[in-house]
Formats: sequence, structure tokens, C-alpha cells
Amino acid sequence: MNLTEIYLIALTIIFAVPWLVWRVLRTDYWAPLVVVQIVGGILLGPGVLGAVFPDYYAFVFRPDVIIALNGVAWWAVMLFVFVAGIELDLSQAWKHRGETGLTAGLALGVPLVAGTLAAAVILQFPGWRGPNGQYWQALLGIGMACAVTALPILVLLMEKLGILREQLGQRILRYASLDDIAIWGVLAIILLDWERIGRQAVFLVGFMLAAWAVRWLMQRLSEADRWAVGLIWLAICGLAGDWSGLHFMVGAFLAGVVLDAKWFGHEAMDRFRNVVLLTVMPVFFLSTGLRTQWEGGGLAVFGVAALLLAAAVGGKLIGVHIAGRLLGWSRTEASLIGWLLQTKALIMIIFANILLDKQVITPTTFTALLLMAVGSTMLTTPLATPLIAKLGARVKAEA
Repeated sequence: MNLTEIYLIALTIIFAVPWLVWRVLRTDYWAPLVVVQIVGGILLGPGVLGAVFPDYYAFVFRPDVIIALNGVAWWAVMLFVFVAGIELDLSQAWKHRGETGLTAGLALGVPLVAGTLAAAVILQFPGWRGPNGQYWQALLGIGMACAVTALPILVLLMEKLGILREQLGQRILRYASLDDIAIWGVLAIILLDWERIGRQAVFLVGFMLAAWAVRWLMQRLSEADRWAVGLIWLAICGLAGDWSGLHFMVGAFLAGVVLDAKWFGHEAMDRFRNVVLLTVMPVFFLSTGLRTQWEGGGLAVFGVAALLLAAAVGGKLIGVHIAGRLLGWSRTEASLIGWLLQTKALIMIIFANILLDKQVITPTTFTALLLMAVGSTMLTTPLATPLIAKLGARVKAEA
């Protein structure tokens, strides 16, 4: 068989297997399609499929096929991060800056501290810090991975739970938006390369000037032209970010942050995000699964994943409950917000991918972080759903 045919076999597997599992087993309550696709990527990777059927795995996922898939995966994740940046509405966060800043700070800060403490334990042993990563970079990177909230996945889950457009849903989006900005800021600090500090300074200055020009241009274009120009802008920012020594995904996120969602239309943005999730993001999940490794840590990978999950979940809940006590929320409301902010899947996986690319962490650490992200995201809907019902019943009783 030629390369094209094998590539199409790989694509068929990537799209068909997770979708069939999600549809036949009806996993949406505890594992949305996105989570099933991530787990599918792990199962289709070298640690599972490659171990059980090595000859078949070597035939389908041979190096030239993986190179082709990686090209699609890079563009897919750039589009996704770009849309996530556009959807950030910092004006609402500024309008309610007192409450939003306190809650977002505690929701990010407490799990960051808990994750950093867990990382300090893990990094005492060999095999968890990457060859190019300094101790503080690995420590802060793992800690921040425990604090991440995936804003795009949060939007999808709240939409399914029916609270996205309600006041509570909009509040939670504000908290997650501020945390998203902090995540990328910390990532930029971790990736700061003193040997390329000149390039990074040039990138930041050039980006600010270019962003001003692009914003001026966007306001004078039709909506159709804005999409075309936006994609060109995305590719240029990704290239510049990677050239500077940061990462192409940092450039992609910044490219979206400086644009306004109203220029594209919220409904159009929702459709575009869903199309990206449906058509190309499964390839990214597969490429992520191909990077999982179990040999280096063995069963210790699961123990580390459990430790990180406890730090992430416990830290987030404690942080939000402290905010709730200070702001006068009920325990039910604080618990609901705490569980909804547990969604980590995509953004944390992207974050961890970058750390792996830069060799700040090892593939074994990446695998543990991936398991933690899947577990945290799968807990969200089952534990948030009864709290929504309880909170709704309380509101009706008070009315």
C-alpha cells in the first residue's frame, strides 16, 4: 500500500474508534467526546496498541505517516488556541475585578501551591525532569499543570449543563478567563531563554506594533475577510513566537487575545470551534497519545498521576471554598464552581506538550500529567450535575 492509503487508514481509525465508543457506550455524562478522543489517543499509542499489536502498529503509524499527522495536529492546536484567545472577554473581568480577581487568584494559586509541593516530591526521583529543564522550571511547570482550567472545554460542558448563558455561568467564565491569561504568562516565564532574550524582546515589541495594525485593519474589513486575515495573522504569530524561542502555540494564543470576538460573531465563533474540534483536533489527540510512555516509570506513573490529581482537585476546591467564605457564597455554590473549574483536558495537554517539546519534563511525566487531566475532566460533570439541581431547587424555594 502507498503512503496515501496508509495515511487514510490511520485517519479512519482516529475518527471512527473514539466516536463509536462514545456513541455506542453513551459516555457523554462522565466522558464527553473530547475526553474519549484523548483516551483513544492514549490507547492507540505505542504504550497500548503498539505493545499488543506491534507489527500492525508499525505498519499503520510508521514514521512518514506520523510526520503527516503531526503537521495536521500542529495546525489544529494552533486554531484551537487562537479561538480560545479570541473568546477571552477581559472587559467583563475588569468590570467585576474585585470578585473575579479574588476568586480567580485563589482558584489558581492554591492548586498551584499544592501541585508545586507534589512536584517537589516527584522530582526527588530520577526520570521526571527533562534533560533541558532546570529544577525550578519543572517544579513550576508541573505545579501550573495542576492549576490549569481549560476554558474551551468549560464552555462546552456548561452549555450541555444549561448554565452557560446564566449569570452563574458567566461568572465562572470570568474566573477561568483570568486564569487562562495567568497560565500563558507563567508558561512564557518558564520558556524564557536567556540565550534568545534579544529575539524575544524583538518579538514582543514587534507583536505589539503588529497587533495595533491588525486591530486597525480588522475594524475596516468585512466579516468574511476578517476570517482570512485572521488565519494569516495566526500563521505569522505562530512563526514569530517559535522563532523567538517561546513556542508557536504561545504566538497562536497571543494572536487571538488581541482580536475581539464581536468582529467574527459569537455564533460563527461557536460553529468554527466545533468544526475544529470535530475535523482536526482528533488528530492532535492521537499525536498526543503517541507521545505517552509507560516504560520509564512503570506503575509509578499511575501513582504520580494520582498524587497530581489529588493536588489539582483538592487545591482547586479549597481555593474556591476560601473565596466563597470571603464573598458570602453558600457551600453548594462554592462546590459547584470548584468542580466546574476542574476541567483541564485540552489546555493542560497543550501546556504539557509544550513542556515536553522543550524537554522541561520527560515523556513519563507527560504521561502522568495526561492521566491527571483526563481524570480531573471526567469528574466534572458527574459531580457538578447534582449540585446544579440542588442549587436550582434552593433558588426556587427562596423565590
